[in-house]
Amino acid sequence: MSEQGWRDFLAAENVGDWVVLHGGAMAVFRVLSLGAAARLADAVAQVPGMEGAGVLITIADDQLTVRLTRGVWQLEPRHVELARAVSTVARRHGAVADRARAQEVQFAIAAHPETVDVGFWRAVLGYAELAGDNAVDPLGHGSTVWMQDLDEATPLRHAMHVDVSVAREHVQARLAAALAAGGRIVHHWNAPEAWTLADRAGNRVCLCAWPDGATGSGSATAESR
Repeated sequence: MSEQGWRDFLAAENVGDWVVLHGGAMAVFRVLSLGAAARLADAVAQVPGMEGAGVLITIADDQLTVRLTRGVWQLEPRHVELARAVSTVARRHGAVADRARAQEVQFAIAAHPETVDVGFWRAVLGYAELAGDNAVDPLGHGSTVWMQDLDEATPLRHAMHVDVSVAREHVQARLAAALAAGGRIVHHWNAPEAWTLADRAGNRVCLCAWPDGATGSGSATAESR
């Protein structure tokens, strides 16, 4: 598992349906009915290489969501071919990819090294381990929990915040909607562009297009505290 996996996915050709977010590569396909979503899910499951690959498929009345991994660091070269194959199947079924619907929400819990307690959060939430610093919902419904390890010298100002990642071409619209709803900008980062926002009570959320809009290295959310 490495950063190179998601960077190679972003650079690959013919994966325009897919958005690379905190949880890895995701595509949302619009369909006309729950039955159409179920039929598409069955066809996607038949794609060679899908069985046992850890893919998460979510069926709804008007869409089918396919997540190739649960974590961005798990993306490998084989996922590029899987993504292309899934897109081909979706087109055959008349489903249309909608990148605006793709998003990933995670809860970041900040702590100094001696007080990082990911085991507690896995236990209380009934979550499973994905990597050493996080926990994921085994049902695939709840948001990922990520333990943000702070440097000893960094004051613990906000012990918990929300991270929201969306497609690069839709992040500005999401920002505008948040501001129109009464939010305010606390901080603005670049490479990729990201914002820490707060509601009227001061509760914070980091909004970004990471890693979908990444041009440099590193995560914008690592600084959002």
